Amino acid sequence: MSLRNLLHAVLLTCVLTGFCRMAESAEPEDPTASLEAVAPAEDHEKAKAEEQASVHGQTTYIRQFKPGFPADYSGPKSLSASPEHGYSWTATLSFGLRLWQGASVYFDPELLQGVAFSNSQGLGGLANAELAKAADANPTIYRARLFLRQEFGLGGGSEAVEPAIHKLAGQQDKRRIVLTAGNFSVLDVFNSLEYAHDPRTEFFNTSFASHASFDYPADARGYTWGAALEYIDDEWAVRLGRFLQPREPNGLQLDTRLLEHYGDMLELEHGYDISGQAGKIRVLVWRNHAHMGAFSDALALAARTGSPPDVGEVRREHAKVGVGVSLEQKIGEALGIYVRADWADDKTESYAFTEVGRSASAGGILHGGGWGLPMDGIGLAAAINGLSPEHRAYLAAGGLGGFLGDGQLRYGPEQVLEAFYSFRPVPHLYISPDIQFIRHPGYNRDRGPARVYGIRAHAQF
Repeated sequence: MSLRNLLHAVLLTCVLTGFCRMAESAEPEDPTASLEAVAPAEDHEKAKAEEQASVHGQTTYIRQFKPGFPADYSGPKSLSASPEHGYSWTATLSFGLRLWQGASVYFDPELLQGVAFSNSQGLGGLANAELAKAADANPTIYRARLFLRQEFGLGGGSEAVEPAIHKLAGQQDKRRIVLTAGNFSVLDVFNSLEYAHDPRTEFFNTSFASHASFDYPADARGYTWGAALEYIDDEWAVRLGRFLQPREPNGLQLDTRLLEHYGDMLELEHGYDISGQAGKIRVLVWRNHAHMGAFSDALALAARTGSPPDVGEVRREHAKVGVGVSLEQKIGEALGIYVRADWADDKTESYAFTEVGRSASAGGILHGGGWGLPMDGIGLAAAINGLSPEHRAYLAAGGLGGFLGDGQLRYGPEQVLEAFYSFRPVPHLYISPDIQFIRHPGYNRDRGPARVYGIRAHAQF
């Protein structure tokens, strides 16, 4: 073992031990459940006392290995066909404070360190969503979130809120308006599925973190500034949001010209119950406006000049639109499944997320109660990612995108299959071996398939 790996192991052990000791008095957590679950009041004998302040935290270490795979050729932005190791480490503290009736503020400092396969190049669905864009071998501490949440109760009965990250324990109306404004992630509010959302507790690959073609506004670490307004009426919800775009595609600095460059989204959600089994269906539409390059413009310029196409040379004002539908369903006491399908026009470069033009995925998580280990869980999911004809032609002509560029392309939809098992060796610590099979990496039939083996250690309080 190298000195760097030894230091990683020692540091990880120290952090996990500290988190576990701090959480000894807490209730055990379900490794497959959302960090922001809200429990109905009828599930509790009495309501929780109203919480005035909170401190929560998490740390997640992911280690991955990709063996070599066959490739007829490689380009400047190909996934390396040689064996590679990658890792990520994040640690987050979350402070919450109740300000006045219905209002709370949250502040999350976060640490990130990691090395991604091939510098995050060569895949539509990246193998580690913790390093979807930002990867640095040196630990970096930054502000991940600083936002205000104001709830306006409208009646309709009440429900208890369990203490959790970004949730202060207390009571809330079933019918309410919620305003969230400040610095946070779009995925904190939109398309937040229980079974496929968080790479720290669920699937590793970005294909399962949200709609894969949802080029949601964010800086290079996945956060932005903006506001979301929600109307929630028991089983119905409507959400609207506007957020800042980065100044450059997948850049760290945000563009503060909110009236010129922005990302808008609208989500409709309906919860239902079938024979006592809860489910939700969501429809999400989005529109991003930014200074982007169009693939057709780049190809036209290349035809005139005889040079390789480059979207960076033809950037101008463009809008990108997309739509996604998702369904999640509980089956019995142990199994939860989901299905997603999404489409974006994909005529312009990917601006703030990975290079996916349309996608379909499905999967589920099975709790371990059936084999006597209720805190364990098995996850299995599959995704098919695709590109628009314009995007394919651009890559086939030798164009380079934010994440893709094999120099040429014999197109095939990228197919991702992932499975993990999560178990708890000690209270509050979860270990998850993981395997991914990626066919046509980078949408190229002349490369792959690639396999990725990983393991995750996660603790939270």
